[in-house]
Amino acid sequence: MAGKKINQRHCSFCGRPESEVNCLITGMDGYICDACTEQAYQIIDDMRNERQNGAPSVLNMKDMPRPTAIKEFLDQYVIGQDDAKRFLAVSVYNHYKRLMQKNKGDEVEIEKSNIIMVGSTGTGKTLLARTIAKMLNVPFTIVDATVLTEAGYVGEDIESILTRLLQVADYKVPEAERGIVFIDEIDKIARKGDNPSITRDVSGEGVQQGLLKLLEGSVVLVPPQGGRKHPDQKMIPVDTKNILFICGGAFDGIEKKIAQRLNTRVVGYTAQRNVATIDRNNLMQYIAPQDLKSFGLIPEIIGRLPVLTYLNPLDRNALRAILTEPKNSIIKQYVKLFEMDGVKLSFDEEVYEYIVDKAIEYKLGARGLRAIVETIMIDSMFEVPSEQRSELHITLEYAKHQMEKTNAARLQSA
Repeated sequence: MAGKKINQRHCSFCGRPESEVNCLITGMDGYICDACTEQAYQIIDDMRNERQNGAPSVLNMKDMPRPTAIKEFLDQYVIGQDDAKRFLAVSVYNHYKRLMQKNKGDEVEIEKSNIIMVGSTGTGKTLLARTIAKMLNVPFTIVDATVLTEAGYVGEDIESILTRLLQVADYKVPEAERGIVFIDEIDKIARKGDNPSITRDVSGEGVQQGLLKLLEGSVVLVPPQGGRKHPDQKMIPVDTKNILFICGGAFDGIEKKIAQRLNTRVVGYTAQRNVATIDRNNLMQYIAPQDLKSFGLIPEIIGRLPVLTYLNPLDRNALRAILTEPKNSIIKQYVKLFEMDGVKLSFDEEVYEYIVDKAIEYKLGARGLRAIVETIMIDSMFEVPSEQRSELHITLEYAKHQMEKTNAARLQSA
């Protein structure tokens, strides 16, 4: 009997013999029982929770991407828009420095400079935001302003912006409190009328009023799962003081406001001579905060978006470059799609020019390029995967035939 007890296997952690435990797991040089396994899991889980709720990861100047490096990265994916890229790069870099300065107790406190980008549809506002998110060391999220309404009305509350940021940060509040939020379609919450009305503008001016506290910085109670479907959930306090907000919008029709403002300054002969130097084809470059106010943004929110930049309309050369040059260009995406079926896809150079001509005709910017290429390629994408072929070449005649066939079908259905 004594010999059996000596030879019986024991847990290497708690020392209990195999007969006193439910399960004994065998390792290379020892054993662990089920009770010690559960205790070890609890210790690891507690450590994980402490790490999530503790201090965020430390940033240092060595690892921070410089503005030139940020712009070079954007250049690989976005054609042109150098001014907007420079503004974005500097804003993100300064945001990093603000986060580093926070723990040094300097007398001079650097304030954040929220940024607003204005540009017509298809010029690359959202693409810039998505691209810059790939290289950031802080949580980044893109939200749409079109679904926001005042609290108590159908739609999403303003606080849902921070819910998305919390989700990206894995609900680590310290990480989320130093993140970056891109609010797309900011122009859709413009005041609907020039004068305040007795009726509530719940998706326009009301949302702007609600955004004020987020942009400037305050402690906001955020529903972690969204406020409408889970009303009984515990709110999470989030301080927005160190969250950088980048806003973007097409502001369709703001060129008229800019033109009106420029014309009001025409007085005398010298003023007439100055007007002749204005580029009427790109009025967006002359945008000023008062134009945003004329469009429908309230002065308080304009003051909380001090950095104003614009995106140039895409000319023919830019559209041609967008089609083939970026790492994630439209043509490269379709080549990859066919490559996955073992088919080598190629195009005549004239096809690229034809696609650009159609995009200029439709006036949809870079988004128009994808729509046109999709129209040209749809039949091939349907038929080729079932055929035994290794190459596919798209000619100008085929591209024209596809576009004419689609347009004719649409006319018939109309």
